[in-house]
Amino acid sequence: MVVNLIGLSQNFLFFTSDSPSYFAFLMSKAIIYTDKGAGSVVVFVHGFCESKDIWIPFAEKLSMHYRVICIDLPGFGESLLDREQISMEWFADEVQQLIKLLSIHTFTFVGHSLGGYVGLAYAEKYAQQLNGLCLFHSTAYADSDERKINRDKTIAFIHKYGTDMFTQSFIEPLFLLQNRQILKNEIAELKLIAKQSSEKGIIATTKAMRDRPDRTHVLVGMKIPVLLIGGKNDATIPIEKLKELAKLSEVIQLAEIDDCGHMGMYEQKEKTFSVLNSFLSKCI
Repeated sequence: MVVNLIGLSQNFLFFTSDSPSYFAFLMSKAIIYTDKGAGSVVVFVHGFCESKDIWIPFAEKLSMHYRVICIDLPGFGESLLDREQISMEWFADEVQQLIKLLSIHTFTFVGHSLGGYVGLAYAEKYAQQLNGLCLFHSTAYADSDERKINRDKTIAFIHKYGTDMFTQSFIEPLFLLQNRQILKNEIAELKLIAKQSSEKGIIATTKAMRDRPDRTHVLVGMKIPVLLIGGKNDATIPIEKLKELAKLSEVIQLAEIDDCGHMGMYEQKEKTFSVLNSFLSKCI
């Protein structure tokens, strides 16, 4: 196995000639990501207790026309987390460190759920880097008081019963009930992905989601194309809330997906891919 090392400032990038994954050592931790294709850049960021692997089918298709980068956020997938306290802004800084390391000037950010929260924090800090933003089952609203209480209950549950019991019960309710039997293999795969998440990552990220601020002002100020993808049956990110956000600016497009919960890349793969692919053509 040939290993090459590229050094930029205090950051280092390792890659292997026969591996699809790349290892960027940023801020004393390893960020794992995939990088495939050429052309305009699209960066995919996964949701809570997920990994870059959820984007494999989309990345395979899109990499025929774009350079597609899929990131494991620290604490999830194969990426390491070296601290107890983090924030959406900190995640955004981690993405920016990688973007700088790869000498990317502009790109389209696609974030699922948690990934969308990171995308909004990124847009607030590094707007000049973006030519498009897709919130894939995500929102600019802060957590409601009820949601914050539920986040605290999640943390207490994990402290009492551990991460395995939490991750195995977390995934299935994200899918619309009628889709669960049809997609049982995909749900099983996602449970395995969720098991990769570290306890430190789950707890720190739950706190960060609980404490994230409202970022509707970021959407209001957007000058680039914005796509909201929402499942009409999503109990996590209600479609009515996305309709409210879509009215904030003329640059915002809302795609309402029928028969879909919170996991459109699985529940309605062809439809959500088609919507996203069309959107990307507007971001070049």
